[in-house]
Amino acid sequence: QSWGMKLVDINTSELKDSDIDRADLVFIGGMQPQQVNFLKLLDRVHARGKKVVAGGPDPTSQPEIYREADYLVLGEAEQTLPPFLEDLEKGAESGTYLPGEERPDITQSPVPRYDLLRFQDYLMVGVQATRGCPYNCEFCDIIEFYGRVPRVKTPEQIVNELDALYRLGYRGLVDIVDDNFIGNKAKIKSILRAVREWSSLHDYPFFFSTEASINLADDEELMRLMQDVDFRYVFIGIESADERVFESTQKKINLHRKFNEDLQKIYCHGMAVNGGFIIGFDGETSHSARRIADIVRQGKICMAMIGLLYALPRTQLTRRLIRENRFEQTVDRLDRLSESDIDQASSGLNFVTKRARSEILSDYMYVLRRVYSVKAYFDRCLMLGLALRRKTRHKMSWQKKRNTLRAFLRLVLKLGLSPRTFYYFWRNLFITLAVRPSSVEETVNMMAMYLHFRKQTDHILDLTAGRLDAVKDSDGSDECRARHEAAVS
Repeated sequence: QSWGMKLVDINTSELKDSDIDRADLVFIGGMQPQQVNFLKLLDRVHARGKKVVAGGPDPTSQPEIYREADYLVLGEAEQTLPPFLEDLEKGAESGTYLPGEERPDITQSPVPRYDLLRFQDYLMVGVQATRGCPYNCEFCDIIEFYGRVPRVKTPEQIVNELDALYRLGYRGLVDIVDDNFIGNKAKIKSILRAVREWSSLHDYPFFFSTEASINLADDEELMRLMQDVDFRYVFIGIESADERVFESTQKKINLHRKFNEDLQKIYCHGMAVNGGFIIGFDGETSHSARRIADIVRQGKICMAMIGLLYALPRTQLTRRLIRENRFEQTVDRLDRLSESDIDQASSGLNFVTKRARSEILSDYMYVLRRVYSVKAYFDRCLMLGLALRRKTRHKMSWQKKRNTLRAFLRLVLKLGLSPRTFYYFWRNLFITLAVRPSSVEETVNMMAMYLHFRKQTDHILDLTAGRLDAVKDSDGSDECRARHEAAVS
């Protein structure tokens, strides 16, 4: 508590040399997609004569890449930060602090330092309720980091964190950042009841989003509690359209599901589903890969996050690929890295695939083009708006309403007056107003997201087309592709 701290989020603001020069120590945390910039930043701090404390998910999973940091504080901070601080007081010039076998008790975790944030930089603020997931998906690293026994904060802790945000003046979207919010349903229901009571007393200053497994649809009481506190978005990893993939990857929670029915149940409780999908699994066929586009359409999933399979460090998948001599070892130094080496949307497939790589890339491009065509996307926006049964609790402030009106007018200029989207924009708006007025805000929000998804999709398609050209020869060139397209047809 005696330390003076400044937080610089370099996603939203510039890190100045003067910030580094004023610091006694520079702490850097990051995930794998931020690896390149993390390493550049490490070198920059050292060049100015300051020491670096490195931690977070990527240094924990690949400490050898960050060996040039002065201190490596790995794993969960509740466990490794105290011994680091003790050694620092004793004058330690370097050190590596590894997590022990016992995972920390997060019911003792302090309220995060939300006061260090600039709220105006964010569309949402994160609160963590649990760590760990009870499932055993081969490609997931969460169970490696946090374990398969979900650890859950107390209802009092969550209320205290919300109270801290409230006192600091924050209002709006709170993202429950858990990798599977419903890993322990009984404890989560207790948290939701406490949040419902707190929200009612404070006139619902927040609405919520989170990530959950598809069995959320099996629990009516849980969905009703989430609706009571104004959960509006939930990310669900659907991953594939192939039952064999669920079996082989141990994603057994998705086996024998009727996804359309499950999603409809969630929509009936006011929550829009963001779906995660992955192309490139062993056992997948071109037909099953391309069926992802049908699941997205039939499931009314506007925000479909579609990527290529990437074997993350410290996962069962990577260990299996190493045993099979199929894993392409990660490069370990900055001068051999590029931005796309660590992004599953624009790269992925960092292993020897069982079916032709050109087929996988071709299927990936096919799905992206179908899912994010103008008609397909705006049709889903309309279908989702009509399916949602939203009971909005959170009320916008007058300032937020004014800002939202300005944003809507800008959206009219970009979508409502564009020849490409004019028809779909006004069709969706008027039909939703007439049939499901409670969903108008959501329908407009989803249509606005098209501006991002179209740009992102074009970018990924360009990069993937370049990769496809590069692997033509190794996959049998045009003859192989012709056979593939004929088989798909």
